[in-house]
Amino acid sequence: MTESNTSPVVPVRASTLILVRGEGEKFEVYLLKRSSRSGFMPGNYVFPGGVVDPEDRNVDFWQGHIDLDCAQVKSRLGWDGGGLNDEDVVSHGIAAIRETFEEAGVLLARQNGGTGRDLDNLRDQRLVVSLRKTWLQELVGSGGWTVTLSALAPWSHWITPKARSKRYDTRFFAAFMPEGQECRPDNRETTHGIWVSPEKALRGNLKGEIPLSPPALTTLHEFLGYPDIGGLKEEMKTRPWGETRMPKFVRMPEAALILLPWDTHFHDQEIEAETEGPGKRAAPLGKPFSRLWYSEGVWRPFNP
Repeated sequence: MTESNTSPVVPVRASTLILVRGEGEKFEVYLLKRSSRSGFMPGNYVFPGGVVDPEDRNVDFWQGHIDLDCAQVKSRLGWDGGGLNDEDVVSHGIAAIRETFEEAGVLLARQNGGTGRDLDNLRDQRLVVSLRKTWLQELVGSGGWTVTLSALAPWSHWITPKARSKRYDTRFFAAFMPEGQECRPDNRETTHGIWVSPEKALRGNLKGEIPLSPPALTTLHEFLGYPDIGGLKEEMKTRPWGETRMPKFVRMPEAALILLPWDTHFHDQEIEAETEGPGKRAAPLGKPFSRLWYSEGVWRPFNP
């Protein structure tokens, strides 16, 4: 069995935001269910996010409307560099914040006086029509808001497998839910939203109740390594981008297989045929895995 062999599509830059909130000593994350009509991961539960728009790349403008200077951007969001320069970091961060508001109604920004009525209007408007591409520029350009880029922490870097027809070069950020706001899906790109513990989400995925995208599934397994919110907070203070994760995708007649970069056979030209899926090799909850098997609408983790 060989990896699907098509001319790779150039991946589009994108950003994702993992929203976290405390639940006692434990914590929950926010997941959105993508519309069944979506052209990418339809029906899957994902973190809020989307592509980096041209407006997000206007770094000369954003530098006057974020709460970090150039040195702070590098120290807070650069860490090991991760293949990003300062301008890349800012544009990815702005995209993550903008998309999270558009999809979930939560804005990581600080109000500089005023009533906040403009933001309330935008929250209502996004449920009826798509917001203008420049809505965030207009909001902060009025002088009423500053984008809190400092709220973001690097988590991981994913690139869609070469064999896929739609590909994204995505930076996954993590941030804690701001006080006084609540999540609400837009009911267009996303149709349902839930706050859920990583363990409950992963168990729901195995039952087919909360079908997770491969990056969301892998990320939530990583979150199991932090039993309380204090440990997660400490990790977010110093976490680097780490190695890029570009899985290998193998299509089969009635299923599909993903090999993650740490799989022992990831670089093999030929991959041993899989006939039973995870079977008895399914990875127990919280244990490492290197492969994902797709069948009946669900990705399930296992080891070769």
